Amino acid sequence: MANQKPPDGGWGWVIVVSSFFIQFLSYGSPLAVGVLYVEWLDTFEEGKGKTAWIGSLASGVGLLASPLCSASVSAFGVRPVVIFSGLLVAGGLILSSFAPSLYFLFFSYGCMVGFGCGLSYPATVTSTCQYFDKRRGLALGIVSTGASIGTFVYASLQKVLIAIYGLDGCLLIIGALSLNILACGILMRPLPQASSPSPEQTILDKTADTYLIYHENEPDPDEAQGMLGIISGSETDRTDDLSSTQNGLVAPKPSVTREREKNFCKQIMKTNYQRYLTYWLETLELFRNRVFTALFFAILLFDIGGFPAALLLEDVAKSANIPDTSMVVPLVSILGFSTAMGKLMLGILADFKWMNTLYLYCFTLVATGLTLFAIPYANTYAVLALLAGIIGFASGNWSIFPYVTTKTVGLDKLTHAYGILMFFAGLGNCLGPPLVGWCFDVTQTYKLAFLLSAICVILGGLILLIVSLPLWDNCTPKSPKAPPKGYIYTAASNA
Repeated sequence: MANQKPPDGGWGWVIVVSSFFIQFLSYGSPLAVGVLYVEWLDTFEEGKGKTAWIGSLASGVGLLASPLCSASVSAFGVRPVVIFSGLLVAGGLILSSFAPSLYFLFFSYGCMVGFGCGLSYPATVTSTCQYFDKRRGLALGIVSTGASIGTFVYASLQKVLIAIYGLDGCLLIIGALSLNILACGILMRPLPQASSPSPEQTILDKTADTYLIYHENEPDPDEAQGMLGIISGSETDRTDDLSSTQNGLVAPKPSVTREREKNFCKQIMKTNYQRYLTYWLETLELFRNRVFTALFFAILLFDIGGFPAALLLEDVAKSANIPDTSMVVPLVSILGFSTAMGKLMLGILADFKWMNTLYLYCFTLVATGLTLFAIPYANTYAVLALLAGIIGFASGNWSIFPYVTTKTVGLDKLTHAYGILMFFAGLGNCLGPPLVGWCFDVTQTYKLAFLLSAICVILGGLILLIVSLPLWDNCTPKSPKAPPKGYIYTAASNA
């Protein structure tokens, strides 16, 4: 049965609201983990690089496991996946409140919460796309702001809860709040299927029925041989030729059945091998595109250098001896709110025909890198708040990243290319914060750490900008065109 046409409304708005709160509850704490990072440093008294692994795993595991998460949604459906992701997020947060060491937090907060977030994202996007067609952009825009608004709210909420109940009590309450993901998941009703099958399905069904009717009395060659054995042979011959006779049907020999099973398994293995081979050949073909290769390095370097700022801003303020009383709004909250604004404004700019989204994306990378240079030299809350706002707005380039990928590889290769890029974005998220933390542990200052982060981000942006310039098209040798066919005309001889 075929799915109904997207209603562009109705229960779809319930799906949008539910998806918004699912992302709000799932990503709120992991994206505002900078507040918890400072408390973990004081509690466990470990190095900044080692402690940073908690937040980096929470953000990176979901991206690294994105192919598995998408396959789970396709295999089990949206509602079961959302409910299971809610159990993972809530369970990971509650277990983290009892963590005796950082290694326990690597598993409970980093892996469990991170994988739960990775499951919830494709589920919410898939369900929203099923219910909306004409208003899909608006619906996805509302859903995607859930994570940014969650960052803004959770940063302040976690600070208040820590002040009242302590770190363990804060994680326990946040985990209990995350159980509301289960209630939202129950509302994720799949799109009802059409009552009448599609014409293509009807034709397939009729073809299958005709085949069965035509072939149901047609004996298998092995069965026919067995029947001949019954007619011409003795009772012993019949025992050798036949494995069983039930309800008037003659079954083939066990050896024949085993041979068929072996051939079937070989065919499956051969098919899977061809699929994997095709996948890697297509991957190599993508990297022959110079702009895609530059985009690959740009997203990897951006996540290595740009993501640590969201995790370490609170500790930067603490290292600069900025008093907590002057920090009216947490820096992570400012970053989260400006990210939401950046997603909205950059998405609007990308819709203008005169706007080159690839150059716009490069501009956000360079702007982020230049801002990272200035962070270690900020000594007041106002300056840090301004820098956090700029970084957050530029980080909203995630909303135009699918546009850039589509323009680079084409719509037909978007899914394959986007999956590869998201995997390496997750790798960058996992590596960036620990590297910056280790730099601080060695030098006891954030200057070198943020200098290297800025170089990574600017380098990625400049590589992408230079490679995407039109002048390279003129330098690419074009295959010579075949000369036009020539025809020789001869004058007709006189009779």
